Amino acid sequence: MVSTEANRFYLSGFTGEDTQCDESAGTLFITRTKLILATDSRFEKQAAVEAGQFELYCYKKGIPWEIHHILNMLDTKYLGIEDRRISFYGYSQIQKTLTNAGLDIELVPAGDMVESLRLIKQENEIEATRKALYLAETVFEHFLKVLSCTMTEKQAAWAMEKGMREAGAEKLSFPVIAASGPNSALPHAIPGDRMINANEPLLFDWGARLGAYCSDTSRTVILGRSDDQYKKIYGTVREAQQKAISALRPGIHANEVDKIARRHIDQTEFKGTFGHGLGHGTGLVVHEEPRLSPLCDTILQPGMIVTVEPGIYVDGWGGVRIENQVVIREDGCEVLNKLPTDRYIDAL
Repeated sequence: MVSTEANRFYLSGFTGEDTQCDESAGTLFITRTKLILATDSRFEKQAAVEAGQFELYCYKKGIPWEIHHILNMLDTKYLGIEDRRISFYGYSQIQKTLTNAGLDIELVPAGDMVESLRLIKQENEIEATRKALYLAETVFEHFLKVLSCTMTEKQAAWAMEKGMREAGAEKLSFPVIAASGPNSALPHAIPGDRMINANEPLLFDWGARLGAYCSDTSRTVILGRSDDQYKKIYGTVREAQQKAISALRPGIHANEVDKIARRHIDQTEFKGTFGHGLGHGTGLVVHEEPRLSPLCDTILQPGMIVTVEPGIYVDGWGGVRIENQVVIREDGCEVLNKLPTDRYIDAL
């Protein structure tokens, strides 16, 4: 039983969107011999066009209340469930429905069964990511031409969002991060009404979704005067990123790549200022496996796409993060970004 939106699309081509965590556009039921897409009347025609290999089941109340009809039809004894996705309420209701229907069906945690299939990207998926990234980077280059000290963080974030939408993005990969001055010390800062000032770090993190695949990039810039502190921090972060990218290759453990970047930063006066993981996989969603972090020992393989985004964050001053998307290749890796990282060491 597949109910996660990205997994559902990956296996069926159905693009219906779940508007919130307790609402679903549909669920797949997959056996050795049957493919069923259960949805409601809002998506019935859409599903018939997009997922033509699936038999449609149109429900009225929702899967937790009608699942017994489908499982009885399939003669199910064991049902694999996406245990990370299903809520306690949904799980309890399914159990109740099956009990009331007199069905003895064991619900079995399926773990990351579908996610493991999505780990290795095919060339068409890599190209979709490259195009999404090109769109996002082109918009950023245009944005820098209008970036000024007359903007608030919110206005800067909106300018980038508007630019990506107008350039053809299907949606944003995530809400734009535009953080100025001390706020840039917050890795996931929420843009506010603070005015952008000269001579302070300006951190931007943004991404566009195109062809169903997500891009994800960070750059830090400065308007006015680039002082020694900014140059030192920026240079350290850039060196850490370069060392990590140089190490990316098939067979290396994800946590080893994180260690390379983290060790470089911790050997400087900025030890302990890089708190988050080095990066993460991207694909149909912006945060996927594998994670480049101390906690992930996944062995990297050709076709995996990961971000490499070291950062230094200093309370009261601000932060610098530089992020690229990189695909693991048979002979090493390929950086998908065209936007350079050496352009922003000095002030714009």
